[in-house]
Amino acid sequence: MKETQISGEAHTTMRHLLHEMRTPLGQIMGYSEMLQEEAQDRGQEDLVPDLKKIESAARHLLRYVEDLFSPNAGAPASAAGPATEASTARPTEGEGEVAAVAVRPGAPASGSLLVVDDEPLNRDLLTRRLERAGYRVTPAEDGPTALRAIGEGDYDLVLLDVLMPGMSGLEVLDAIRRLHSASDLPVVMATALGGSEDTVEALKRGANDYVTKPFDFPVVLARVETQLGLKRAAREIAALAQELEIRNAFIRRIFGRYVSEEVVSSLLENPEGLEIRGEKRRVSILMSDLRGFSSLSEALSPPQVVSLLNDYLGSMSEVIQRYGGTIDEFIGDAVLAFFGAPLSGEDDAERAVAAAIAMQLAMVQVNERNRRTGLPEIEMGIGIATGDVIVGNIGSEKRTKYGAVGSSVNLASRIESYTLGGEVLISDATLEATRASVRTSRTREVHPKGLAAPIRIHRVSAIGGRHDLQLSDREAELIDLAQEIPVRFGVLEGKHVAELTSWGAICALARGSARLRSREPVPELGELRLEIIGSDGAFYAKVVTGSDGEAGEPSLLRFTTRSPALDQAFERALKQVRQA
Repeated sequence: MKETQISGEAHTTMRHLLHEMRTPLGQIMGYSEMLQEEAQDRGQEDLVPDLKKIESAARHLLRYVEDLFSPNAGAPASAAGPATEASTARPTEGEGEVAAVAVRPGAPASGSLLVVDDEPLNRDLLTRRLERAGYRVTPAEDGPTALRAIGEGDYDLVLLDVLMPGMSGLEVLDAIRRLHSASDLPVVMATALGGSEDTVEALKRGANDYVTKPFDFPVVLARVETQLGLKRAAREIAALAQELEIRNAFIRRIFGRYVSEEVVSSLLENPEGLEIRGEKRRVSILMSDLRGFSSLSEALSPPQVVSLLNDYLGSMSEVIQRYGGTIDEFIGDAVLAFFGAPLSGEDDAERAVAAAIAMQLAMVQVNERNRRTGLPEIEMGIGIATGDVIVGNIGSEKRTKYGAVGSSVNLASRIESYTLGGEVLISDATLEATRASVRTSRTREVHPKGLAAPIRIHRVSAIGGRHDLQLSDREAELIDLAQEIPVRFGVLEGKHVAELTSWGAICALARGSARLRSREPVPELGELRLEIIGSDGAFYAKVVTGSDGEAGEPSLLRFTTRSPALDQAFERALKQVRQA
């Protein structure tokens, strides 16, 4: 036991002596290398050979010291083990000449370094050589001084001696790592001992790298610049990540107005989805529009129009996104959306129909808010068509929107034009895709403008399955009028205002509908502009069922806008019924 203790004490003594001898020899070598560089810069080439001799002598002496004071001195070569890093990393006499020339002033180095060493000559040598390489250097003589400097300043890297009196380099490293990560403040440890114990322990505690004394300055520079490069790269990555997060937040805020959160997340995960390109997709196109909004808006102030539209469009957008739809655009009071892009599924058409029914049901809350704020009630029609379109980012590099182009878009618009307020009409293809869950109450054959052949449209009443939604088929009861209301009317041609050249009379009336008796034929699904004779203010209606003229049954109308005269006539009709 005693022999082991003596052996341990001897080992410690030998390590200490080796450290004490290597330090001044390393300083001699370091200063001679630095003086060689300065002599070459000043044109004093004649001094360089003698300075090299000093350096060479110091290196030879260092080898003798290491052989004499090494803990493995006297051991056979096989027992001594492999050469230490300090000895293998130390340049030979010839290599020292290369090292002296390798580090030249004006090298592309920058950064703020903190050099911590209890030896004044070591601090001076490292400070001068690192400053000569282009760094800003602050020296610190011990651990507490270094920690105060780190707390008060901003450093890019710390070059920290391991063996220092008082607070050791490892203790300083522990204190640094409690406040700064290895990527935030790199620490390169400096050790004068050839063994690996200190360096391994330092790396375990969070050191980024290490160098050995006597310093091979090109190695010091290389390792310092490597760690600074890694730090710069980490900062660039963090900056890019922040920019990416800002970009993603912008996309979520802007693009998220038109598609669901799931769709936005999918696009962010796949950046190629945001490229300007197109692809063919089978989608279900949904087109909604307010009935008679143009004439309605003429009676409202601009702030009222904006308030009404924002509330309506906001409510419809929420519903569309809830069912996984993509809003192509708002066209005044109309909404164009599609289901099946950029993400597609087997239930695209089903979700489109479910969204349309949910949109109609949401109009109840929209009109409740309108009544509370003194705005008029509004009605909406929705048309849906299913087919192949081209979808993608449409536009230029500066202004782009994700949209759809194709005949199905036009077909959805045509179908929507036949809707009454509160209705959802769908195409044959949409019905075929949803036949298992969608119920319809009426089918009509129509021949829209621009199409070569007639098409069938189907009025949706409900959707079952997981959606389980239903529209109300209840029509307000018409009141037969004891005294018919004379009107004149005209059929609208597209968006053109109709001339009121036809005459007729309202023979039955409800809040939202009427029966019109006329001498002239009234086209089914036509749009009428009407005016009560003897009063001001026109109102508009959609023809639910037409008539052949004087010999036929009265036409059934659904009002798309109203007038004060019409409301007064309705109130008089109600009063007559109560009195009867």
